[in-house]
Amino acid sequence: MFDLQKIRADFPILSREVYGRPLVYLDNAATTQKPLCVLDAMRDEYLNVNANVHRGVHYLSQQATDLHEAARERVRRFINARKTGEIVFTRGTTEAINLVASTFCEQLQTGDEVLVTEMEHHSNIVPWQLQAMKRGIVVKHLPMTDDGRLVGVGSDGCVCCDSVATYLTERTRLVSVAHVSNVLGTVNPVADIIRLAHERDIPVLVDAAQSAPHMRLDVQALDCEFLAFSGHKMYGPTGIGVLYGKESWLEKLPPYQGGGEMIDKVTWEKTTFERLPFKFEAGTPDFVATHGLATAIDYMEQVGLDIVEAYEKGLTQYALEQLRTIDGLTIYGPGERDAVVSFNVGTIHHLDIGTLLDRLGIAVRTGHHCAQPLMDRLGISGTVRASFAMYNTREEVDALVAGVKRVSQMF
Repeated sequence: MFDLQKIRADFPILSREVYGRPLVYLDNAATTQKPLCVLDAMRDEYLNVNANVHRGVHYLSQQATDLHEAARERVRRFINARKTGEIVFTRGTTEAINLVASTFCEQLQTGDEVLVTEMEHHSNIVPWQLQAMKRGIVVKHLPMTDDGRLVGVGSDGCVCCDSVATYLTERTRLVSVAHVSNVLGTVNPVADIIRLAHERDIPVLVDAAQSAPHMRLDVQALDCEFLAFSGHKMYGPTGIGVLYGKESWLEKLPPYQGGGEMIDKVTWEKTTFERLPFKFEAGTPDFVATHGLATAIDYMEQVGLDIVEAYEKGLTQYALEQLRTIDGLTIYGPGERDAVVSFNVGTIHHLDIGTLLDRLGIAVRTGHHCAQPLMDRLGISGTVRASFAMYNTREEVDALVAGVKRVSQMF
């Protein structure tokens, strides 16, 4: 049973006011709010179990280590990985992708290609460009259609294999693709892309930052080599994220950083490295945040991921229907989408709309959303973006629509 009022009660920030108006928080693609259970779990650990992990023989260290490794196991079950050693803790999706880019590209040669898509977040573009400058690799992109789908993907979500396959060349060494666009809400057919890549022995990295909060992830069913997501976009703390990697690939990749925790033995002549996943986790991890992330996953699954997905889809469709009643409003992206709606109204600057909505208590995001190549493709400088979570309501959508209408009339 989806009890929306009970869920909202778990997020006290939603009951506050800004500028004397009830807060309408619609910036969830940037970061979600945190339920009390996550905050309580982290506070309890700081109060009662604060000790460095893996290194101490004393009781607190052992207890903190147990919580930290239990969080790793919780993440493993959440995405259905085979082994806990395939779960690497990072600071977020950005660091996870940088880890793969820095280590995977060590084996590449000048002219080797990495294929991304035209709708990627900068975090899945810039790391590869940095490697291109260092190693001479080529970053190519799979283009998209005017309505925000990848070329070769029909409106029904079916993939034209021949169309997509033309972008996979004999020099393609990796495909790195967003599961869901943070601007358009487009849900890319990653399973089909992975299958096409594997037919050519090409590994695939999936950026799941925008899908992990909204749908079930199963890395064994997807069969991707790598998958990354962030805790703060799924009701967990900031500064913690996950890189999943198939054991065979993580074994082949060199360490990303050097220091404590990730070593087996250090001498002046040589250093040997720890087993997986620890060889990628240099230094003291944010062991309190991992506990917070595990608690957030527990919370999501207690509510019910399938129930949440269905509710958010209905809310997003309602938002699309209501926003389309506004004269001069343009919505970007396909009809079927995840919990994101990006739009502009006539010639009104997106920043002006966002600023005035803020004065009405409505929190949205404006700008290019760290996706400037996508904005260039659309021929715009930015959009207003409303993004939804399980705790948002139809009444909040109505407030957004009324606010946009009011701003539109002002201009």
